[in-house]
Amino acid sequence: MATVLRIDSSIRRERSVSRHLTGSFIAAWRRAHPADRIVERDLASDPAPHLTEQAFGAAFTPPSQRSEAQARDAGLADELIRELLAADVLVIGAPMYNLSVSSALKAWIDHVARAGVTFRYSENGPVGLLADKTAYVFTARGGVYSHGPAKAMDFQETYLRTVLGFIGIADVTFVHAEGLALGGDAVIRAIARSRSKIDELLAA
Repeated sequence: MATVLRIDSSIRRERSVSRHLTGSFIAAWRRAHPADRIVERDLASDPAPHLTEQAFGAAFTPPSQRSEAQARDAGLADELIRELLAADVLVIGAPMYNLSVSSALKAWIDHVARAGVTFRYSENGPVGLLADKTAYVFTARGGVYSHGPAKAMDFQETYLRTVLGFIGIADVTFVHAEGLALGGDAVIRAIARSRSKIDELLAA
């Protein structure tokens, strides 16, 4: 039995394409793997606070030595890391905001990328410690950035692929729903292509 961690980061609810896609993927995963455990983390309704100097210091203070304030500051980050460590599969819904990820998703990353826990430093540079995990990232983008003239402005996939690799997750699949700002048939086609990709991934 595997544990799947679903993370949504869109500020939208019913109209969120990335939520629609992660939901479709999870529903298909449940059908294919009914015994698996699904854990859901909504970074819009339950956001991780942006990292502060106090929280950073608390995270690197041994739990037995933390003050009451430090225990509160480090508590959520510890919980987020426990969820990530327990997961075999990571499913991320990531809308593109201003050419990159949402601030909510960036805050989550800042909390879970912890030296000595999810990566370590070595003589040859940082080494990720989560190499046993697989990730699926579902993006929603107003324009087309996977190819063409705007590809150089895609700081979303490049960042996520790099930071996931930084903590050791190299097995990452991206599914892009692009051109959503074009409206009408373009939206229908983009979602249909993404749903078809989901079917392919789970049929493999």
